[in-house]
Amino acid sequence: MRPQDIVVLLTIIAQGRDPWMMKDIAQEAHISASEVTESLNRSAKAGLVDKSKKKVMRHALLEFLTHGLRYVFPQEPGTIVRGVPTAFSASPLNKLIMSNEKLVWPYAKGKERGQSVEPLYPSVVEAALNKPELYELLALVDALRVGRVRERGLANIELEKRILNGR
Repeated sequence: MRPQDIVVLLTIIAQGRDPWMMKDIAQEAHISASEVTESLNRSAKAGLVDKSKKKVMRHALLEFLTHGLRYVFPQEPGTIVRGVPTAFSASPLNKLIMSNEKLVWPYAKGKERGQSVEPLYPSVVEAALNKPELYELLALVDALRVGRVRERGLANIELEKRILNGR
């Protein structure tokens, strides 16, 4: 697995239950079409999409995100930078957790200042800013990567709602 594989899968989840095409996923995730194809091949081998590569195995993805993501793609907050809020500093967790601490993806056009969190893939910020559903999913995934126990627990509940129930 590579970090962009998670971005591709979350982009598909953000589509809802609507049918999708690889070129649409590539465009929304700001990843090349060939990289989306390779990503889906890796995800099929890992059991995160079906053999036809058209259906995300939602339970398997949630299990991987909950139990494996922070070990496979670890991240610690870095220096103070300008950027776009993520993890518990972004919706929906910012409504559930009150914190003076801000976590942001580094982004020159960002309006917030906080500790930097490297996104899973360089195109994440642009992709997230164009699609609110994807932004929420990526922010929740970052909460799993950098959050403490309470934050990870709340992120898991919110991810379960969005991945398994379609909201």
